[in-house]
Amino acid sequence: MNSKSLHRTTSRERVVGAINFQQTDRVPVDLGGTCCSGAHVSIISKLRRILGLSDVNEPIKVSDPYQMLGEIGYDLQEVLGIDVTMLEAPKNMFGFENSDWKPWTLHDGTKVLVPGKFNIIPDKDGNIMQYPQGDISAMPSGKMPSKGFYFDTIIRQKPINDSDLNPTDNLEEFTTLSQEDLNYYQKRADYLFTNTNLAIVMAVPGTAFGDAALVPAPFLKDPKGIRDIEEWYVSTILRKDYLKEVFAAQAEVAIENLKMLYQAVGDKIQMVWMDGTDLAAQNTLFCSPKAYDDLYLPYVKKVNDWIHTHTKWKTIKHCCGACEPLINNFINAGYDILNPVQCSAKGMEPQGLVDKYGGKIVFWGGGVDTQKTLPFGTPQEVYKEVAERVNILGQKSGYVFNTIHNIQANTPIDNVLAMFSALGRQFRMVQRRVPVPIKDVSKTKEQVAQPSRMEA
Repeated sequence: MNSKSLHRTTSRERVVGAINFQQTDRVPVDLGGTCCSGAHVSIISKLRRILGLSDVNEPIKVSDPYQMLGEIGYDLQEVLGIDVTMLEAPKNMFGFENSDWKPWTLHDGTKVLVPGKFNIIPDKDGNIMQYPQGDISAMPSGKMPSKGFYFDTIIRQKPINDSDLNPTDNLEEFTTLSQEDLNYYQKRADYLFTNTNLAIVMAVPGTAFGDAALVPAPFLKDPKGIRDIEEWYVSTILRKDYLKEVFAAQAEVAIENLKMLYQAVGDKIQMVWMDGTDLAAQNTLFCSPKAYDDLYLPYVKKVNDWIHTHTKWKTIKHCCGACEPLINNFINAGYDILNPVQCSAKGMEPQGLVDKYGGKIVFWGGGVDTQKTLPFGTPQEVYKEVAERVNILGQKSGYVFNTIHNIQANTPIDNVLAMFSALGRQFRMVQRRVPVPIKDVSKTKEQVAQPSRMEA
């Protein structure tokens, strides 16, 4: 660990310092830099309006139709003092590009823009059906309940006959990147690196082994193999050899793609979003450390080792829940960063994590509870929790602030503003670890922006 104090002059330098366990002028902040650190589009719309960046009739782009996340925008990043941005994959979770934008309105009246292939058909109960690759001739792969805010994946599992199972069926989505895809990554990386001073997280395809969000393949028209989530988790015990064949082939394709991606983007990006595979519930694991080392670690480590041998990139592992008993396994597998640091789960108390793993793995998240405090607490309670979390998780450097997963729809906007208000004050206090009591919750662009953008 390098404890030398470094003055950071740009967001990119600040984040690079933090993920290398160097002391920085303030804790870096992420909003929308990954698929698990953004906010529902309705929240982004409200933030932009209250900060004077948009009027009430200006629609906001849905950057992730699967989770209905809102596009942050460079102006909002600047106002809130955000240090991270995302280089998204060429296509979203439903398998179509975010392009050819068209207007749509959420049930709560929020005006948004959705991609041109966001082709939805309501059923008789008012549920909204979404289609893979925007093809309404295929079976729907997503459903947003009537008056809901998110899409649920529709399981399209064909009957399973173990004697006919073929690992290639679960490898359909793991293909070599096309030249068109590589051109996209290259141009997007060039743009973000040249036109922003933000740290860049690249979403890498095919490096998540057994991610429950990807198993049903909402982006495929006719998924084959094991596509039911419950059946998949049963298979981690009963069909382990089958999954190992899938993972081994997946790892080979991933490394080939990483070789081409590095040629395309080089060191313009600083981090790669590798893996969203959740392995814990809120009170326990559903994969033991021994099972992780047997089933996941060999393939994850192979991919991480290639990245660390050939690039300067840092790798991000996402795992919600009570995953503390697996953190050493994640470190041994070569992950550099853990997200979302669900401090409300069993064994995930912030001080305990810092004492045991500080300086060994970067904590990305944990800043405020999005299940209880942020949506249901008072602005004062939000402010207090944010201040405490920054003090604790930032003790040994190696910390990037973010909420615990995405900010959900219907979260009070005053609470979101309280979060950023606390960050603005805490940036100046973090080195002294002095808690700051809340006074006023800022509601104007100037009040929110000025503390957050202050340099030490």
